Amino acid sequence: QVQLAESGGGLVQAGGSLRLSCAASGRTFSDYAMGWFRQAPGKEREIVAAVSGSGRTTYYADFPKGRFTISRDNAKNTVYLQMNSLKPEDTAIYYCAAGTTTTTYNLRVGVVGSWGQGTQVTVSS
Repeated sequence: QVQLAESGGGLVQAGGSLRLSCAASGRTFSDYAMGWFRQAPGKEREIVAAVSGSGRTTYYADFPKGRFTISRDNAKNTVYLQMNSLKPEDTAIYYCAAGTTTTTYNLRVGVVGSWGQGTQVTVSS
């Protein structure tokens, strides 16, 4: 079982930036893909981005392309989500997720091994 702990959420004005971090423990970090999901009030949880176990392959949903960047540091057992040009519609709880394989596919179809507790991101207009 993988344990995940997010940090870095907060309140930011539209056009601003935030970086989310997620520290993992419990398994060899490079053995599984990592992803970020979000859930806005009244909406279903949706994938934001994912990165393979090696870090060489990334996936993004359409809405954050060109604004968000996912990366991982396998030496620090940490995955990051750099969010730039934030919009009010990006307001949501952001969840870190550990995949079940080294590739991003399972995360992309909603198969998640472990969830973090979530961190609130609020973008004011």
